[in-house]
Amino acid sequence: MRYRLSSFIIFLFIIILLMNCSNNGMFVGINSTNVELSGANYEIVATNIVGTSEAGYLLGFSWSMGSVAQTLALARVNGTGMLYKEALEDLWKQYEAEHGSVQGKKVAMANVRYDSEILNLLLYSAVKVFVRADIIEFK
Repeated sequence: MRYRLSSFIIFLFIIILLMNCSNNGMFVGINSTNVELSGANYEIVATNIVGTSEAGYLLGFSWSMGSVAQTLALARVNGTGMLYKEALEDLWKQYEAEHGSVQGKKVAMANVRYDSEILNLLLYSAVKVFVRADIIEFK
């Protein structure tokens, strides 16, 4: 009887793990554009613009390795889980609040950096992603 109960508990635990909430985030630029920045064809219009996004999870664990933040949890309780997308959108929102719309401008991000802040408690895990960049405008 004990063997059956132990087997059932292990089986139930495996099923819960397979039906969990998982967040694997990483921003990888797939567009390849070569830009010559040695001439006077650009201007740095903003430095250290920061965009953030966060999510919280129940019964989980989060970790970060460089530009990758990952979470393995039972359920997400806040945020959408699209941390890098939302952080980039927030970065552009922060830029536009101070410098106006990017429509019609030739702008690009330079010196992009990724940071994360992770809180792991016994029942709760929170992930916050930061994307920092300098914005340049081409003439």
